[in-house]
Amino acid sequence: MALKECTKKEEANKFELVVSVDGETFEKAIEKVYKKQVKKINIQGFRKGKAPRRIIEKMYGTEVFYDDAMQDCYPDALYDAAKEADVKIVAVDSLEAVEAGKDGFTFKAEVIVEPTMEIENYKGIEVEKKSTEVTEELIDKEIEQVRERNSRLVTVEDRPAENGDTAVIDFEGFVDGEAFEGGKAEGYNLSLGSGNFIPGFEEQIVGHSTGEEFTIDVKFPEEYSSEALAGQDAQFKITLHEIKTKELPEVDDEFVQDVSDKETLAEYREELKTTVEKRLKDEAEKDVDNQISEKLMELLEGEIPEAMYENQTNDMIRDFEMRLRAQGMDVNTYMQYMGMDVNALKDMYKGEAENRVKLRLALETIARKENIEVTEADLEDEYSKMAESYKMDIDKVKAAVPADSLTEDVKVHKALDLVKNSAVIK
Repeated sequence: MALKECTKKEEANKFELVVSVDGETFEKAIEKVYKKQVKKINIQGFRKGKAPRRIIEKMYGTEVFYDDAMQDCYPDALYDAAKEADVKIVAVDSLEAVEAGKDGFTFKAEVIVEPTMEIENYKGIEVEKKSTEVTEELIDKEIEQVRERNSRLVTVEDRPAENGDTAVIDFEGFVDGEAFEGGKAEGYNLSLGSGNFIPGFEEQIVGHSTGEEFTIDVKFPEEYSSEALAGQDAQFKITLHEIKTKELPEVDDEFVQDVSDKETLAEYREELKTTVEKRLKDEAEKDVDNQISEKLMELLEGEIPEAMYENQTNDMIRDFEMRLRAQGMDVNTYMQYMGMDVNALKDMYKGEAENRVKLRLALETIARKENIEVTEADLEDEYSKMAESYKMDIDKVKAAVPADSLTEDVKVHKALDLVKNSAVIK
């Protein structure tokens, strides 16, 4: 396989490649297609699936297997041609066979390639690092969250309902005096002040006491999910059965022993200090990375093909589908449950996909400008890390991840390290 011509088109990042596939490669592809298709071919005088290739070609023409054989050759031929032309194909607009015969075939391909970008002033980027000081207030906040997780609901009998309480109610809704579907429930636990019900509903339960029966007036929002109820005035008959409030545990040594392996509150606070400090440092480092990434995307110059954004979006959706399958759900069920279509799913990932593409291009451009090299030792180190991370044999990792692809990833990581090491962190 060889590249015959590489012509830049008028459109940005578009090339026409003329590629030839040699006779030996084409013959192997034809034989492969024949062995696959002969099983379905029935010719008189031969058992089904046993007709010789020469007989089939004599009956249907020597080109009978050409189209499928060319389809089989296209991916590798394009990959080799792109490598020879020193371009990275991101999308194929068209493929057209020019000529074909026993000596091979030639085809034209219009392709969109990864752009050559430019970037300047990527060294000495100024960023502000978030504070990692662990204050007593932060430790108190951490303890409050633990108290919340270990709280319990207790019945209140000596006062009316307040915001923050859980009211156990029966309710039934009416519009123009008629009960409507889905507007009735018994023994419902409603957290007052949560905003889970339509505006005005929870607020009108506040102030009522256990055992009361009363009616509240509300208006459904204009954008309500049910068209029949949207914008409608409604009445709800309410029976308040029980008021429950959240009871938090006292913060003492007994509490500490219940929620940790420490014996005293002082020991527990010291442990929380270490935990919070690590979290703050991790968050600060991540924020620095985000600031650097944002700046690099701003500094990047050049025209990025829309196809790169689409490819990245599709990759992210495929990853999402795999995670869903691992949880026993398929993407169609998810979209139905969420009231989404394919376009909405793509929109969900579009922004992040664009950022990933821009950042990757920025770092690849820096790697090119800095002549960053990747050694065999670098690759071995990266393969070892991947094998450990995925709990796989290193040879299997090498078989799954091509060295060329990993080399590009390592270059990008080195470029990011270069930018971070030169950054001015305030």
